Amino acid sequence: MTIAVGDRVSSVSVWNKDADGVNKLNFAEFCAGKTIALFSVPGAYTPTCQEKHFPSFKSNAQSFKNKGVDVIACMSVNDPFVMQAWGELLDTEGDIFMIADADCELARSFGLTIDASGAGLGTRSARFSMLIKDGAVTALHTEDAGGYEFSSAEVLLKDL
Repeated sequence: MTIAVGDRVSSVSVWNKDADGVNKLNFAEFCAGKTIALFSVPGAYTPTCQEKHFPSFKSNAQSFKNKGVDVIACMSVNDPFVMQAWGELLDTEGDIFMIADADCELARSFGLTIDASGAGLGTRSARFSMLIKDGAVTALHTEDAGGYEFSSAEVLLKDL
C-alpha cells in the first residue's frame, strides 16, 4: 500500500554522513516538529536524478525556505558514503540534507519502490516528492518508472 496524504511517516532507520561521521536517524523523529520537502531519486549519479531532479531542488532552495520549509532532503537507496560524495559533487551548500535509505526500509514503508534490476540497480526507491509537516504527509507527487514530470521542486512548491 502506498503512503497517502494524511498518513504519518514511519519510524525506520535512515543514514546521513557528514564531517563528524555516519549518523543513524529515526525518520519519524527527524521529521518531528519540522516542515520537510523530501524528494527521492532512484540512484545517485544517474542521469535524470543528477541532471534534472536534484538541480530543481537546489535552484529552488531559497523559495522553499521563504515558504516555511525547514529542511529539503534528498533520499536514495544508496549507502551514506555515496550520498555524501554525490552531495559534495552537486554542492549542496547546506541547502539539501542527504539521506541514505541503505536498506530500502523507508521506500518500502512508503510503498514506493521500483524494480530497477534491468539497469543493474536492484530494488530502489521510486522517484517522488512529498511535503511532510510534523511527521504527516501533506503532499505527494509520484512518477511512473522512468518518468520525470510530477516530482520536481517547481511542482512541490505549488503545494505550499
